[in-house]
Amino acid sequence: MERDYAPPKKRSVIIAGHQTSISLEPMFWDALEAAARERGCPVNALVAEIDVARLDADQPPNLTSAIRQWLFERKGSAA
Repeated sequence: MERDYAPPKKRSVIIAGHQTSISLEPMFWDALEAAARERGCPVNALVAEIDVARLDADQPPNLTSAIRQWLFERKGSAA
């Protein structure tokens, strides 16, 4: 399936009771929503889980980068 390139879309999420905004391209939002559905949890909960994991890294990336990397690793492990 060929997909058009699209600019990032900004959405608000709540992590640990705090609202933050994340800008991701639509294809990443779609993948994040699918991953949350597969896990049976809200997108906010999945983003919070990714946030905790990224903060444990020696050099934590920003949250948006962490989400993209998490999705990429997930896709690779499914292949």
